[in-house]
Amino acid sequence: MNRKLVSVTGLILATTMFLGMNIISNETLTSARLDLTENRLYTLAPGTYNILSDISEPISIRLYFSSEQLAGLPQLANYGKRVKDLLNEYVANSNGKIKLYVIDPAPFSEAEDEAVGAGIRQLSLGSNGEVGYLGLVATNTTDDREVIEVLSPDQENALEYDLTKIIYKLNDPKKRIIGLITDLPILSETDQQTGQVIKPDLTAITLLKEFHEIKRLPVDISLIDDEIDTLILIHPKDLSVKTQYAIDQFLVKGGKALVFVDPLAEQDPTQPNPETPGVMPQLGSRLDTIFESVGIKLNSSHVIGDPSSAVRVNFNTARGQREVDYLPWIQLQGKSLNKEDFTTNQLNTVNVGTAGSLEIDPKANLTYTPLLTASTSSGLIDKDSIITADDPSSLIDDFNSDEKNHLIAVRVTGNYTSNFSAPPSSELKVEESKYDLDKSHLLTSEYPTNLILVSDTDILADRFWVRFSGFAGMRIPEAFANNADFLVNAVDNLGGNDDLISLRSRGQYTRPFEVVLDIQRKAEEQFRDKEQALQEKLKLAEENLSRIQGQQIEGELILSAEQQIEVEKFRSEQISTRKELRAVQHELQDNIDRLGSMLTFANTALVPLLIFLSLIVANGLKRFRLNNKT
Repeated sequence: MNRKLVSVTGLILATTMFLGMNIISNETLTSARLDLTENRLYTLAPGTYNILSDISEPISIRLYFSSEQLAGLPQLANYGKRVKDLLNEYVANSNGKIKLYVIDPAPFSEAEDEAVGAGIRQLSLGSNGEVGYLGLVATNTTDDREVIEVLSPDQENALEYDLTKIIYKLNDPKKRIIGLITDLPILSETDQQTGQVIKPDLTAITLLKEFHEIKRLPVDISLIDDEIDTLILIHPKDLSVKTQYAIDQFLVKGGKALVFVDPLAEQDPTQPNPETPGVMPQLGSRLDTIFESVGIKLNSSHVIGDPSSAVRVNFNTARGQREVDYLPWIQLQGKSLNKEDFTTNQLNTVNVGTAGSLEIDPKANLTYTPLLTASTSSGLIDKDSIITADDPSSLIDDFNSDEKNHLIAVRVTGNYTSNFSAPPSSELKVEESKYDLDKSHLLTSEYPTNLILVSDTDILADRFWVRFSGFAGMRIPEAFANNADFLVNAVDNLGGNDDLISLRSRGQYTRPFEVVLDIQRKAEEQFRDKEQALQEKLKLAEENLSRIQGQQIEGELILSAEQQIEVEKFRSEQISTRKELRAVQHELQDNIDRLGSMLTFANTALVPLLIFLSLIVANGLKRFRLNNKT
């Protein structure tokens, strides 16, 4: 009886201690966690600690979290707790500069009115009209305000970056002024009559505007003001001499620049001239004046192709739709991204399209740092063949690798030397009081300049890195590559801000099944070889039949026994080859399905099975020890 009482008492005490420890840990150890993810996605980054340590004025954060209303939606409820826990860690590491207020906006309460007034978006929770809130508002002492209308679970991989970005902007609200020269349609367009936006900015430009003021400069500018912190040139086509000189002198004065050129810009909307219908429009851009000054040359007649990292596209063929490696579209990963430079060391994937190849002719006092490179399996493709190609697979048939790491983006630092021995005064028309050409012309920079040159403009296009989904009535971008991060990182790095760069792109957006892709490519190589062989046989047969059809007597087609045998032989070969083609396709799909089944088993059954077996082994060992003791 006493033993039973002791057991019951011990069970009650153990249960009480267990519940007590859970309550205490839930309230006091919310920021403590063990991060076992490969890329440590849930560990606060050093850049966040640096930004938190530099906060100079108090910042208040109000998290509007309808915990009761969202309890029936586990994904949102758990994400709200995750946000609250992470914000508590921000508070703990801010030296008292950040104050967090968690507000539960119950229906028809003043807190709900406060949430709506702050701009927090309502979440519809059902057909009965019930709504909830999950968003935040952050303010500083000078009434600057940052709002996240909806905290979406789809954006969890960017949560720390978004929160740290808000802290950074409130602590240093002054934006750098970025000058932009471009002819591409990358900026928003507004209907002049209604004032409505008919085309938004490219998403990459939208992200850039979060931290910087973008000032568009005319393509015929003759002087770049000192207020411009960094100059961005995108697809500079046919710039006048005075504009090239203005850029040249901006760099001589120590200005920083990010230049995107392209031998074949797919975003270029230039249409063929109706007066010359057989002539293709000029879709390339270059900036030889500046490139020559820093010892860089762009191959403007060819683009880079790379079969080992080509993007797969769907293509309609006579046998239906199939996937093909499109050589001019390249997915840069791994060694193709410089892991030593802040601009690229946190990136996982950058997609480029019809990019040019840069060549370096080193100049004294300049340092060259490759940022983006193609693999050694890459080679060059004539850009005209891309324009005229009807079938993407034809580019593969004619492709030859030159085993070079073709350069796509490079950083150039050091003392810049002007490419102008004197001001081109005949081309410049500016007020002498504003710009004294004779006195202001500089030949060599007094301070080191910093340039990043990129041989692709399509890297900025939305289709190469982002897709969109809807959530709570909002259009939410979902990145599948780091193209925009490359742009923002480059501008931030040129301006000297590396802490935010260390936060961007933490974790990998896509993890391709390399084994599956390898199986597909090998099978498709066999498929293409046999397909070409079949086409050659068809061509030969057509020639033979044409020759035979020419041998007619009195309107009747006469075939010799040898010719009949030849025709029958071809038909037999044609049928057998088609069977082989189908067999290759079936084998390809079988290999993929077999590998998929293995991966599914490993992900869903193998680990639980191993745990179960280990428990059986552990239990057996325990019994074995007990038996030995007795």
